[in-house]
Amino acid sequence: MISELQFDMNMTSKFMRKGELTRAAILDVALDAASRDGLEGLTIGLLAEKMNMSKSGVFAHFGSREDLQIEVLKLYHHHFEQEVFYPSLKEARGLPRLQAMFALWVKRVTVEIASGCIYISGAVEYDDRPGPIREALVGMVKAWQGALQRAAAQAIELGHLRNDVEADQIVYEMYGLILALHHDARFMRKPGSVERAQSGFERMIEYYAPVTKAVA
Repeated sequence: MISELQFDMNMTSKFMRKGELTRAAILDVALDAASRDGLEGLTIGLLAEKMNMSKSGVFAHFGSREDLQIEVLKLYHHHFEQEVFYPSLKEARGLPRLQAMFALWVKRVTVEIASGCIYISGAVEYDDRPGPIREALVGMVKAWQGALQRAAAQAIELGHLRNDVEADQIVYEMYGLILALHHDARFMRKPGSVERAQSGFERMIEYYAPVTKAVA
């Protein structure tokens, strides 16, 4: 026979699971809204309406609107890692991994054409707005840039790329290609933007490839 204590514990666990599921559902809706309208477009009222909940019900899962925005950023970063960063680690160190990072990054951007990239839109929203949200966003972008920088540095160390090129320069040019892709594909609606980004990356890699000495 189940004891009163066990019953209370089971009920508490059940309510905790339900609360976690509700919180996750709210974050999914919030991420979708933030991708389209930006993090500043997020409001407790908007989410309450979309979730068919009261404002107090939504607010109970987050301490403040700012906490909600930061949690949305964390969820976006998690998705980015799962779709781009971790799969690229399956490739060999050096150029194969760097190429995989760019290919998967482009693939994600193509999916985000209809919605938007929070890393990019967030940079516009918070470039001159100090605070916890900006700090969180900058930290996430730096983490991705750091991963790219390490992959580029390994490609140089392994002789896949010339040793007179800086890894930071490679990352800078990769970022430029992605920003141009996002701009032309999402804002300008230009066909062939993905192919241009891929072609630009291939030319960059070819330019930085080691010079092979001709056999006499």
